[in-house]
Amino acid sequence: MAHDPSGETPRGGPGRRAGLDDVARLAGVSASTASRALSNHPQVAASTRDRVLAAAADLHYVASPEASRLAGGASRARVAVVVPHLSRWFFGTVLEGLEAGLRGADVDLLLFLVGDVDDRRAFFEHLPARRRVDAAVVVGFEVDEAEQERLRVLGVHVVSVGGAREPFPSVTVDDHRAGRQAVDHLVHLGHRRIAMLAAHDPADRGPERRSAAYRDALADVGLAPDDDLLVRVEFGGPGGADGMGRLLGLRHPPTAVFAYSDEIAAGAVRTLRRAGLRVGGDVSVIGVDDHPVAEVLDLTTVAQPVREQGTAAGRMVRALLDGRGPADVPSEVLPTRLVLRGTTAPPTGVGAR
Repeated sequence: MAHDPSGETPRGGPGRRAGLDDVARLAGVSASTASRALSNHPQVAASTRDRVLAAAADLHYVASPEASRLAGGASRARVAVVVPHLSRWFFGTVLEGLEAGLRGADVDLLLFLVGDVDDRRAFFEHLPARRRVDAAVVVGFEVDEAEQERLRVLGVHVVSVGGAREPFPSVTVDDHRAGRQAVDHLVHLGHRRIAMLAAHDPADRGPERRSAAYRDALADVGLAPDDDLLVRVEFGGPGGADGMGRLLGLRHPPTAVFAYSDEIAAGAVRTLRRAGLRVGGDVSVIGVDDHPVAEVLDLTTVAQPVREQGTAAGRMVRALLDGRGPADVPSEVLPTRLVLRGTTAPPTGVGAR
């Protein structure tokens, strides 16, 4: 019998872990129906599936990975990849790197989209019952303490990519450092009226760290924060275009703009060009990422190694599945670098003193 690391007595009976029969009995269905509901079989009614999932959660039921593999006729490890977005370049590039890092390993990747807080809660609550996984790779968001404890109790290895430095193996970049590289570059060019187009994402503290870097860089040269110059926008080109329009509407527009991402910067560049302003002449613009669009736009940026983060995460997963403990799999912070192109120059145009 598997040891329950939580130390709790399972509710399937005194001294034993709850089984599939216990779940079926509590839900009022047959064991075969319970099994189909937990595997998300399309022929199970939604009301029945919800009842079975509720019973599984109530009994703290966790499907045995060995039994699941035997039932499915497979012996491959299962790795859940949990992402808040599918359409953004960053996440697709991380997935490419992750697949490369796991290539040759006997692993099945299961992709889960958790678009909001409710989706995340449902994932951590129901995934172990529906289909036990051996490891989870979370991309682009931070795992809170309750979620960490849930994974620990279930014996699921976890690796984080592109979020914060976590207490388990993680690979990321230093967002504060990237922000300083961007704003320090503008300061060194001579800009003093510098704006930021910041993104807001409740699942990711990256925007917060880059915004803090913006404020710190200005403070280092004796500049007080100007609330008008810190504009929060929706992620993506349209958000950047709208935010740049708001900045140009100020009585004293900025001479330079630091955008949270290259996609936001691309929107800002579009607005400037439509306004008849020279990008890099009248107003400088810098982003972060080195997205493929950055080279097309000749956009100065701070590059982060996105694919390499995914590849490193794949190596970490392999090490954990091979039996190494989390303490023996060191986290990695990969370097960022300034990439100089044509959208930044010393201040000469609108707003310059």
